[in-house]
Amino acid sequence: MNASDYCPVTAEIVTALKTICGDAFVHFDDERILEKYSRDKVPETYGHMPEVVVLPKTAQEIVEIVKLANREMIPITPRAAGSGLSGGAVPIFGGILLSIERMNTIIEIDDRNLMAVVEPGVVTNTLDERLLDHGLFFAGYPMSEEFCFIGGNVAENAGGGRAVKYGVTGQYIKGLEVVTPTGDRIQLGGKRIKDVTGYDMVQLMVGSEGTLGIFTKIFIRLLPRPTVRQAILVLFEDPETAIAVVPEVMTSGGLVPTSIEFMDGFTFSMTAKARKESFPYESIGAALLFEVDGNHVSVVAEDAATIRRICRERGAIAEYPAVTDREIERFWRIRKQIPWDIMRYTSHQSIEDISVPIANIPLALSRLKQLGEKYGVGIPVLGHAGDGNLHAVPLKHPDDSVAHWEEVLPDLLNDMYIMTAELGGTISGEHGIGHKRRDYMGLVMSDAQINMMRKIKSALDPNHILNPGKIFSRV
Repeated sequence: MNASDYCPVTAEIVTALKTICGDAFVHFDDERILEKYSRDKVPETYGHMPEVVVLPKTAQEIVEIVKLANREMIPITPRAAGSGLSGGAVPIFGGILLSIERMNTIIEIDDRNLMAVVEPGVVTNTLDERLLDHGLFFAGYPMSEEFCFIGGNVAENAGGGRAVKYGVTGQYIKGLEVVTPTGDRIQLGGKRIKDVTGYDMVQLMVGSEGTLGIFTKIFIRLLPRPTVRQAILVLFEDPETAIAVVPEVMTSGGLVPTSIEFMDGFTFSMTAKARKESFPYESIGAALLFEVDGNHVSVVAEDAATIRRICRERGAIAEYPAVTDREIERFWRIRKQIPWDIMRYTSHQSIEDISVPIANIPLALSRLKQLGEKYGVGIPVLGHAGDGNLHAVPLKHPDDSVAHWEEVLPDLLNDMYIMTAELGGTISGEHGIGHKRRDYMGLVMSDAQINMMRKIKSALDPNHILNPGKIFSRV
């Protein structure tokens, strides 16, 4: 689809939207507000202004908005918290930006069925805090849980630091109430753990990036919350030595830690110094952050001791155990803060999230270093070492012009994605495709695969109203 395939938002359309949502929840002529919704956390070059922003409160309001958009051929871009890193919430064809921020009710916490039912605008951490009193937790949380919305987590099938042991968001989504691209309101799944009645439509919607439906209610499977946690921050002289430890922990150590987070020397030192932490920075080439959890202090302590022993035997230069929640969060705060510090370090960067088989992580790091040398840029790396999801972040060299950076970045990313595919990987492990990565899909998927997805999109969204221009460059 092209911009010319859609109709503009007129004064009459705005009036109709105000009738649906109320005057206070439709923004049309305030450029300051429109600009706020023009991009997510990707660089400004990916942004685009919406023509109107609407903030519905109910599923029925969304139904009416979607039906209006179909009648008038106006695109709708669903938006959660806007914390995404793929441009998925950017209204690239203008039209209606539909924010679900007012739909933020925790409808039910069902202890007997170990399920939570929430609206899509619930902040992930808000749900976690409510679950504390129930001794439960949502295990598929992402790294940005303090501000991201659960609806966005589901739309991107977000991952996080606990994915090694517990998996990602989609594994815990058992049901969805969805407004379809044509304005039908349907419920898929529910509180059932097992369901093979027809196609798995729930998992089709999970990770669909707002292109196949707008979530209005989400059914989340919960787990008993572990009562004991320990973490170990381990420092190494070089990334290769650090990464070599990862399979050793899981094979010779016989452990599946809750988390194994990797930070190269640049990313770790940048954020740790900013937080005024004291470490032997002159010797740090990489860091690993391990966490183990369970319900027995002795078992968790033994697992932590095993990890420390393997790290020492494999060349660690320092290790820092953490046994209290405060100590553990001190180390996690460093890891979680790194992406945001990178954005502050330079606005000319590209936070990628390639995913490769775990055994190929060392080779991926070596190839990324070669790419950095080829293009004359730094490519610091951090990520989830336990599941092969690496955040490689090309950074503009301070001496290069912005024009040069914008010229070389597409070729650099193309080479990075080809390298990833050669190692059996793919171009996104958790951030999604959006319109930032859509033109690279053919590097990791066959035409037949992409065409299959295009047919699904066209079947469910015949007018291509919902989040057009995302995932595919054409449909």
